[in-house]
Amino acid sequence: MKQVLIKQGHAIVEKIPAPLSEPGTVLVQVYHSCISTGTEMSGIEVSGLPLWKRILQQPDNAKKGLKMLATQGFAHTRNMIEGKLATGHPTGYSAAGIVLETGEGIEDLQPGDRVACAGSQYAHHAEIIRVPRNLVVPVPGKLDLAAASTVTLGAIALQGVRRAQAALGETFVVIGLGVLGQLTAQLLKVNGCRVIGTDLNRERIYLAQSLGLDIGIHPEDGSDLEHVARLTGGLGADGVIITAATSSDTLVSTAFQMCRKKGRVVLVGDVGLHLNRADFYQKELDFFISCSYGPGRYDNNYEEKGLDYPVAYVRWTENRNMAEYIRLLDEGKVKVAPLIAATYPIDKAHAAYDEIREGNNVPPIVLLSYPQRAENAAPARSVANPAARPAGPGRIRIALVGAGNFAKGTHLPNLQALSDCFHLQAVVSRTGHNATATARQFGANYATTDYRQVLEDPAVDAVLIATRHNLHASMALEALKAGKHVLVEKPLALTREELDMIKEYYASAGGNAPLLLTGFNRRFSRYARRIYELIQGRSNPMILNYRMNAGYIPPDHWVHTEEGGGRNRGEACHIYDLFTYFTGSKVVKVNAQAIMPDTEYYKRNDNFVANMTFTDGSVATLTYTALGSGEYPKEQLEVFVDGRVLVLNDYKRLEVFGARGKGTSSMIMEKGQRDELEAFARAIQQGGDWPIPLWQQVQATKISLEVERKISPYSTSSGGKS
Repeated sequence: MKQVLIKQGHAIVEKIPAPLSEPGTVLVQVYHSCISTGTEMSGIEVSGLPLWKRILQQPDNAKKGLKMLATQGFAHTRNMIEGKLATGHPTGYSAAGIVLETGEGIEDLQPGDRVACAGSQYAHHAEIIRVPRNLVVPVPGKLDLAAASTVTLGAIALQGVRRAQAALGETFVVIGLGVLGQLTAQLLKVNGCRVIGTDLNRERIYLAQSLGLDIGIHPEDGSDLEHVARLTGGLGADGVIITAATSSDTLVSTAFQMCRKKGRVVLVGDVGLHLNRADFYQKELDFFISCSYGPGRYDNNYEEKGLDYPVAYVRWTENRNMAEYIRLLDEGKVKVAPLIAATYPIDKAHAAYDEIREGNNVPPIVLLSYPQRAENAAPARSVANPAARPAGPGRIRIALVGAGNFAKGTHLPNLQALSDCFHLQAVVSRTGHNATATARQFGANYATTDYRQVLEDPAVDAVLIATRHNLHASMALEALKAGKHVLVEKPLALTREELDMIKEYYASAGGNAPLLLTGFNRRFSRYARRIYELIQGRSNPMILNYRMNAGYIPPDHWVHTEEGGGRNRGEACHIYDLFTYFTGSKVVKVNAQAIMPDTEYYKRNDNFVANMTFTDGSVATLTYTALGSGEYPKEQLEVFVDGRVLVLNDYKRLEVFGARGKGTSSMIMEKGQRDELEAFARAIQQGGDWPIPLWQQVQATKISLEVERKISPYSTSSGGKS
């Protein structure tokens, strides 16, 4: 399918794989999408700035980049930046079309239904889009889908009017008569208000007046403040809605001065906000911000998970605002056809953006249209990379599943560096533009959004799974059953049931089953291997103390959700594997204790101490905390054994005390990711022992599950065996 992407200051059209439907989502074949002249043109301008200027505009990202450079080195940082620049980003947030597929849990829509869609993460300028249910509304049969494609802009304008609490007979001023201003003025008229509009462009004023605006004011007509005062009998406007965009603070000041005492100002547009107290203090004005389409915006539980707000408590949500706007269009109470300047086919998208860039569009709306698929034609979910080279002899043809930041910044550069062992056959990502850009950047044969395509591809020997954690076990099991070797990022599983299914597969598969390697990369680092060498031949059990100053992650981050499984199962499992590696023993007892936070800022399973006893008599302790400072090193291991102390600091320095054995150090962290891939390749090509025996992969996972059980807020147990 074709999609518009923003790259280096330009809007380009690329062919990418179509998305798959997912639970709680609707797959829509787009007929029309609406270009947001303000938001999208701003994004194009930013993407065209030199990197150094973007860094100056986003100092927080600059700090992250410098930290990454210090801890992970120049090559890793460069790969991350180049990957982001090469990928580009999708644009568009308002569209309408026909439902193709519905995901699990969708019962009130079905294929063939006409719908309007919103969301900057979903309703892109693309032939096929995947949209969560709460951002989709039905479109009546007689309403043109071109008009319905403006649903997001309509919902934004409607939310601004709701924030203003406009009442029948009140006088309102709309500052800025672009598309949002035009719609806002019409909605205020529908609400029974007298509406005054101001704009720098006379043609926009004339257009608004043709659609019901009572009075238009142009700067050349004299002072807008005097006009408003005269038109309201010296009282002032009951309210002002700002729909213009400017970096100047003047508009807000003007809006305050236009109001009567106890009036209100609503900000919908993007303007300067250095406020002058004298403008609003004596009048005791109310100043409101209107948040996009309405309640639910930026709430992951509402938009992604489909959890609605009860209508008795939140009357107008994003979805209900969208539906009301569509109703007003259908009944002819709001007219959008006169606002549409032109409609361009998606192949001519660049011309549409060029027209917007060149002048003040009147009418202000520009649409894109899309070719319609033949009936029953399946969406294409893979795209070949014409620049790809064939795999060399003896190379392991590997597919990457999940092209997130970690995979693109670490795994893919390492696969490139190990090109004598691996050939990247395919890249799988749930978003087609990311799959395509990543495949091109790293030379994969093709990009796809469908995981099963690589499982059915006889040219794929192995898969590297780097998706979110809740998918690891099921995807790994599917790949193994398809005869593919699997390197799955940690964690291997989030539940005992998932882990048992993997164990049962190997118990019944016999000796020819594919290789499974969980991404416990730390044991492959040269530091862990050096410690392993130093403790061989020991005469006594060990005491191992590991401290992970993990850093704070907000409670609504995906790591804390069912997708991530929490930080114990998702990250601390690394350390349970290290303990297993160093002892080479079965665990016999697991204890864990978490702190009970006094506030909801921290989660209980963010801060805990876990103790393990192994059959060789060794005792290991992990202190895992989000309470500490990011200025302090993240990880430290102390091993006490046979009169020696081995101290590992952040995988940058190993010190040895009480023995002649030398430590080692490096300028950046070396956590073993490349060494892990080399071990994976050797095991596939040469056979023999697995890089990590299956029982050790299972044990590290079982320890994490047992620790989770003990630190769960619903558990009262404090002891027991794993």
